[in-house]
Amino acid sequence: MNTASTQRPEKPLTGWRVLVPRGGPWGDGVAATLRARGAVPVIAPLINFAPTDDSATLETALADLAAGRFDWVTVTSATTVDVLYAYQAKIPETTKVAAVGETTAAALSAVGYRVDLVPDSDNSAAGMARQMNELEPEPRHILTLRSEIAKPVLTNMLMEAGHDVRSVVAYRTVGVPAKENVVRDVGNGRINAILVTSGSVAQQVREQFPEIPEATVIAAIGPRTAHDADLLGLPIHMIAPEQTIDSLIHALADLPVPEPTPEALAVPATGPVPTGTIRIDPAPTAVIETVVDDTRQETSR
Repeated sequence: MNTASTQRPEKPLTGWRVLVPRGGPWGDGVAATLRARGAVPVIAPLINFAPTDDSATLETALADLAAGRFDWVTVTSATTVDVLYAYQAKIPETTKVAAVGETTAAALSAVGYRVDLVPDSDNSAAGMARQMNELEPEPRHILTLRSEIAKPVLTNMLMEAGHDVRSVVAYRTVGVPAKENVVRDVGNGRINAILVTSGSVAQQVREQFPEIPEATVIAAIGPRTAHDADLLGLPIHMIAPEQTIDSLIHALADLPVPEPTPEALAVPATGPVPTGTIRIDPAPTAVIETVVDDTRQETSR
């Protein structure tokens, strides 16, 4: 009996055209996963990372870290791992390392750092703080490394529990203008899904794409990102069941592909979109060297 007509495609994301909001190795990896599942990825970096404006404070903190003056150091993103690697930061055996989630933990392990704690279930700053406070009822000296725009949730919760916390900016997040053809294809509905992987990505989507068709699926990687998007007035149509990019991509397969608009059908095929402007070190993670082309205007956060 021929059952082909009732079977789902071998590639469950066939027909989807998906905006990937970051470039570099991360964006290339996400794009490869999307292609393997049948989607057409459009890599359009909307954010990039730059060194902190206060390198002296960061260098002092890393020197104190190497000297064993902290009981814990917290790492809340793979970008922070890139900073640690770029500075060749030393973490002594006496200092425990907390990673906010499995992706960050994997990035730490890839460059030779051990990981002593990953939150059991809530992979967020609040989840990390709650678990650390449970493990450490007595006051500890803790270094929290963060983005310039990160909310002080982790630092505040640790301080409220009585810990001595030094919060240091490790890097800055900056906006990157999207290419004209990407703005066009979002506006006309040719891109029918946008992956929103952080609050800073949500802000850039809201600012750079003021007219997004109702049929376009805006998908958030987790409830915190969805909340941040809501505060910006960016509607979220889907939240990943688990706070991972694989979960986010997998969840798209459960939705029907939006019907293309006449405007989208009239647009000729879009060529490759460059993956961004960070120069990549051959190490397992990307070392920050530069941010945007001289011809591009940075967007303040």
